[in-house]
Amino acid sequence: MIDIASIRHEVVVARRPQEVWDVLRDVGAVHRRLLPGRVQDVSIDGSVRTLTMPDGHVVRELIIDVDDDARRLAYAVVEGARPPLEHHHATFQVFDEGDAQSRLVWVTDILPDTLADLIRERSARGAAEMKRVIESSEQ
Repeated sequence: MIDIASIRHEVVVARRPQEVWDVLRDVGAVHRRLLPGRVQDVSIDGSVRTLTMPDGHVVRELIIDVDDDARRLAYAVVEGARPPLEHHHATFQVFDEGDAQSRLVWVTDILPDTLADLIRERSARGAAEMKRVIESSEQ
């Protein structure tokens, strides 16, 4: 059996599920709508998304699925992970939380599992930043 670390974050976002999903499903606009300042530019070539960071570092991700019915996005980092990972697969899913709110669930599976604490810390900061950006953006 392989010890894959599975990291889960859930945040309640003060926006309707359709609004949160609209931001997440816009896979080519991460730098404008989801993580401005953290991601400088994004390009799409088929199912590969290339993210350019402010320091010039490039990360390539395979967009596996954008499911509008389930409001679920699945992707995998295939090149450029820092630190290097043997495996990275993640999903975002948006659920109705009532009263014009949403629950954003982000699950990331990684190898080696020894990097779980580092990735958990980074993704917790990322989830908080996404919440802040989505809640403060003009819809």
